[in-house]
Parts: sequence; structure tokens; C-alpha cells
Amino acid sequence: MPQIEIVKGVYSVGAIDWDRTVFDELIPLPEGTSYNAYLIKGSEKTALIDTVDPAKTDVLLANLKKAGVERIDYIVASHAEQDHSGSIPAVLEKYPDAVVVTNAKCRGFLMDLLHIPEGKFVEVKDGEELSLGDRTLRFLFTPWVHWPETMSTYLVEDRILFTCDFFGSHLATSKLFAEDHYDVYTGAKRYYAEIMMPFRTIIRKNVAMVEELNPAIIAPSHGPLYRNVSFIIDAYKEWLSDDTLENMVVIGYVSMHDSTRIMAERLASSLIERGVHVKMFNLVTGDTGEFAMSLVDAATLIIATPTVLSGPHPAALYATYLASALRPKMKFFGIMGSYGWGGRTADILNGIMSLKVERLEPLLIKGLPDEDGLKKVEEMAENIRRLHEEAGLIKPE
Repeated sequence: MPQIEIVKGVYSVGAIDWDRTVFDELIPLPEGTSYNAYLIKGSEKTALIDTVDPAKTDVLLANLKKAGVERIDYIVASHAEQDHSGSIPAVLEKYPDAVVVTNAKCRGFLMDLLHIPEGKFVEVKDGEELSLGDRTLRFLFTPWVHWPETMSTYLVEDRILFTCDFFGSHLATSKLFAEDHYDVYTGAKRYYAEIMMPFRTIIRKNVAMVEELNPAIIAPSHGPLYRNVSFIIDAYKEWLSDDTLENMVVIGYVSMHDSTRIMAERLASSLIERGVHVKMFNLVTGDTGEFAMSLVDAATLIIATPTVLSGPHPAALYATYLASALRPKMKFFGIMGSYGWGGRTADILNGIMSLKVERLEPLLIKGLPDEDGLKKVEEMAENIRRLHEEAGLIKPE
């Protein structure tokens, strides 16, 4: 990304990563990503808000040169994770008079992760302000959004809120501001599901803080910026609210010799016939990001797996662990599948699922399901429909 002026004297100087396909060796990136860094020129001091992933350090330094930067006084570190902080050592080498401005916890992380000397830090507290002359930075602590040291920075005079990962999206785009709201909504929802959802109670409080602050621009560290700030705030309020739970069942399945697939497909068709929305995911070939995003709204998760030796398929293990770790607001969890001679599939998966949800009676069928077995699948569908109706997700006829 070339350096672009956001408002007079405030520049986007980060980098687009068009080719990155996996984040943290964990999260698929179908649309790439960006590492947003922001330069603020005050009448007396110059500040850089965050840096970029080390793979794009050369882009950041080139953008700073294009912006005519001869001196940087402050490097504000919002978050210690290396996609934000990884180029700090290179910036300090290029601009040796700069100091790193951050909170005490982030300072400790940066010393551990990047070996930045203790003497290069200026520590700030929640709500503290730093003058750049005609511009003022106010630091707002937002712990667990999504690390314990994360903070946001508010540029008071221009009403720009630099939110780090908060309100971000893994989306490589040449557009500085969000314009195509459908694409951005999907990317931001996926990002929320993968990164933010485990901390939704804390995030709910921070959304209220941002609403009260009423910024003119929200500038996250990944994806486009928001001039229409209500768009992204309202989206977060929707995803966070327990009132937006949908009459939907997510079926994550893996099948080795079709027995479990037959059961999963029968469950899906039986649910649809009963007015329940369904999303199915092949846990081996599917996109884990799409799976995570579907859990934002779903009332029920069903894991369908064959028994491998004495337990569930590894893909089913991972999906159950992921759902448990992401902590969606779902109400019901169930297990189904096929087995050959026995095992502990249901016990193992129920043990991994740590959420306080209602557990359905597991449905495990020996071998290829016959008509009696498929009838039990339909009974499971009817039970789910009843539970959804009792939860107020389906209006009684």
C-alpha cells in the first residue's frame, strides 16, 4: 500500500499482503490481509501508530520516506503481536531518537518478543494524553481485545480512533475506506468470529465506550478504515447480542466410508423439512474460518464423526476444540456418527466441549445406518426443532 493521506497530516503507511493465505499457521486468509500503520505529523512531534509484519518492513520504511519523514519521536505500540510490532526494531534503527510508547504490560511483552531495550520505552496509563504540539494522542486501554495488553489511541482533534485489532478484517484491498459494505461485513464478521468472539463480554463494554466517544473515523490495524462508524459498531452489536441467535444448526461432519455422511445429510434434510436453517461443513476439506463464522449466530452445533480406533476422527476433535475455544453464544450441542466395534467418541467430544450448553443425547450407529437408524436421525431432528421452538427461535404453528 502506498502512503495515503487520511486527513491533513495523518497518513496510512502500512502494507497490503495480497499473497498471505494463513495467519498464525492457524487462520485461513482467503482474501489476504493488511498491516495498517499510521503516521501523525504534529506541529512539534511526529508519531507512528504501530508498524507492520516483519515480512513487509521494507514497504513501511519506503512509505515513511515518501511521506518525507526525517524524524520519528514516538512509536505507539498498541499490541505486542508481531504483525503489529515486528518492524519496531527496524524503525528504531532507522530513527534512533524514537521511543516506544505503550503500557506496562505491552512493554514487558515487547522486551520478551523483540528484545527492545528497557530504556527505549515511555510507559503510559489508561486515559493519559501525549501532546504532539497541535495534536493530542489519548490512550484507551482495551485489554483482551484480543490480548491482555491491547490498547487503542484516540487522535483528539481529528476524532480518529486507532483501534488495533478491534473492528479489523483480514481483507487485502486497495481501498482505504470501507465502501462495499457486503464484502467488508463478511470479512469483519469472519475476523470477529476467529479473533474476538472468545472475549465478547469484554468487547461488549468496549463497543459501548467507542459509541460514547463518537469518533469520526475508526482506523483498525487490518482491513479498511470506517468513516461510516455506525456500520461497524452496529455489526458488532448484532454479533455480540444474545438476542440475535438464529434458528440454525451447524453440522460439522467427517466421513471415512460414507456412513456418517449419510447420517449427517439425513439430519440436514430432516431439519430443513422442519423449518430449521442448516449449514453443513466438511471438517476435512472445509474452510475453518467459514465454520467459525457460522457459529456466531447458530443455536446448535452437531459434530458428526466416525469412530477411529476408539475415538473421534482428529478433524472432529479439532472442530469441537475450536468451537469450545471460540465460545459462541449457542445453546445446544450434539454428537452423531458411525462406529465399527465400540469406543469412547461421545465421552471424548463431550469432555472437550467446555461451554455451558445443553447436551443432546449422542446418536452413534454401528456400521452403515439402516432404516431404523435413519429413523433415529429424524427423531434427533425433531428433538432439535422442539428445543429451538422452546427457546423462542421458532414460532409455534
